[in-house]
Amino acid sequence: MRNNQQMMDLILNYARQDERIRAVAMNGSRVNANAPIDPFQDYDIVYLVQDVVSFTQDHSWVDYFGERLIMQMPDANTYDPPNALGRFAYLMLFTDGNRIDLTLIPLEQYSAYLLEDKLTVIWMDKDGSLPTLPEPTDEDYRVTPPTAEQFAHCCNEFWWVSTYIAKGLWRREILYALESLNLYVRPMLIRMLSWQAGIEHDFCISIGKGAKYLERYLPADDWQALLATYPRAESREIWRSIWTMTELFSQIALQVASRLGLEYNREEEQNVTAYLRHVAELPDDAADIYPD
Repeated sequence: MRNNQQMMDLILNYARQDERIRAVAMNGSRVNANAPIDPFQDYDIVYLVQDVVSFTQDHSWVDYFGERLIMQMPDANTYDPPNALGRFAYLMLFTDGNRIDLTLIPLEQYSAYLLEDKLTVIWMDKDGSLPTLPEPTDEDYRVTPPTAEQFAHCCNEFWWVSTYIAKGLWRREILYALESLNLYVRPMLIRMLSWQAGIEHDFCISIGKGAKYLERYLPADDWQALLATYPRAESREIWRSIWTMTELFSQIALQVASRLGLEYNREEEQNVTAYLRHVAELPDDAADIYPD
């Protein structure tokens, strides 16, 4: 596997030899002092270039970076509209395990680009036209305390979509139930847990993409309870995850509300919990799973 120095030399050497590339920047975990270092970190690279189209007419130029296992070009995806800003990204996983996410950005957009992410480092500026950036920081990704409206919405969304899971289970629509659980209800639980973690750490933490760092900041019991909400695709298991999830959400939401001086709608919780128990008791479903 090529080491960090070899990869950076590769990236910068290509930029040096191509006059269309006027500047090189890096974003992401490799410039984040709070991110753990491991072999799977991407190289999130930006080339600020003249004439993006001259690169994208023939994609073979990226062969320079090495033999690939697979590549994705999201801005060439016909299912989604092309990048309105004229940017183009190459996501490349190489046979040696390294990965480069390389984005071409029109040079004239440099001012807007440099304001987009405080985790940005300039590696090359051929024209000396880019401003000096402050030290990279992950502060834009940190957990922030919720407003009263954000807290209320999180709670309402959690309890509202919980009813969809129950409906899906009664109908034996397992995929629908799991979609409701995983795409709508679980994110609200994780958001609530992130607020609790933020409170305990003075809102100076980032839980990372996909909440990948959340375990660091949760009590062990809460973390294990969260893991227990990931069920097998089987009705009884999903019901068990619902009871675990609703109990954990209620507990954490009450703590967050108390610590931040917010109002938690207990009536909403009680109404939905009663509804879930009612659906669980209906014929042809896992009636023996609901808690006493």
